[in-house]
Amino acid sequence: MYFYRMRSTDIRDNLATEQYLMNNVEFDEPLVLFYIQKPCIIVGRHQNTLEEINLDYVKENDITVTRRISGGGAVYDDLGNISFSFVVNSDNDNFGNFKKLTKPIIDALKDMGATTAEVSGRNDLMVDGKKFSGNAMYTKNGKMFSHGTLAYDVDLSVLSNALNVPKDKIESKGIKSVKSRVTNVKPYLKPEYQSLTTEQFRDRLILELFHANSMEEIANKEYQLTENDKAAIQKLNDDYYYNWDWVYGKSPDFSVKNRKHFQMGTIDVRYEISAGKIKNIEIYGDYFGKKDSNEIKEKLLNQDYDSESIKNILNGFDLDQYFSGVDHDDVIDLFTK
Repeated sequence: MYFYRMRSTDIRDNLATEQYLMNNVEFDEPLVLFYIQKPCIIVGRHQNTLEEINLDYVKENDITVTRRISGGGAVYDDLGNISFSFVVNSDNDNFGNFKKLTKPIIDALKDMGATTAEVSGRNDLMVDGKKFSGNAMYTKNGKMFSHGTLAYDVDLSVLSNALNVPKDKIESKGIKSVKSRVTNVKPYLKPEYQSLTTEQFRDRLILELFHANSMEEIANKEYQLTENDKAAIQKLNDDYYYNWDWVYGKSPDFSVKNRKHFQMGTIDVRYEISAGKIKNIEIYGDYFGKKDSNEIKEKLLNQDYDSESIKNILNGFDLDQYFSGVDHDDVIDLFTK
């Protein structure tokens, strides 16, 4: 088995590296990847991004959002989490068999003291009945990866806020995430493993997987990216993980409703979104205005459903002429929240 420790702490770089290594580099043994990243949310391939995230909270707290190429639900990571990925040949025994592919992680954690760690349900790793890892798979051209999170010392309060979306705000046919009781695995480990940094815990986990005493002992098993590798990974980032169309535009068709009562009346904005574009918009309410709000609707049609795009368009209007007595910024906030 080979291993690679991602150098970047940006989830987008790390997902691109994972995708590239699976599709473009041949290994004569399985490969295991480990990556640690700054606060981020990764939505599954078939999910509606905006249906999974608390957009205002995400923006205020500078949380990176991207979409992965594998299915499953949305997950939150921060620097207290380790993500792992096993890259192997694909066959009927491997794909969908999370218990088989995560067994090395479970065994290592048990050796480190988390004796109740187990695979539960379809794709979760649990300890004492609480989830500390969610997993997903992807296969292409005879290769596959099985990757997952491993919460070591994650700020769980941020997790609950970042993934908390009002149920009546967005409706779509995207696959919804299943909420579970979550925990960190750190308190379940032996005392000597509870004071480690995330990087130290990662390296300890690698040593357990390889049954080695030091990283020097397995240095010949660690892959090193070439300059060609790095250039190809950047191309994937441009096409996928940094690309607005991939992250938001690939969401299934959905509808959004934003409604707020102001002193001068109620404004109710409803969008129909397809392929990331505003395909229909209706503005209801008992507000007053000298001008017809249909003029605003016409400008917004077929534009990206993106807060900055909407804000730029609305800033071109004297909004008091359409929603008398309502503050300009309050109107923009309603249309973009």
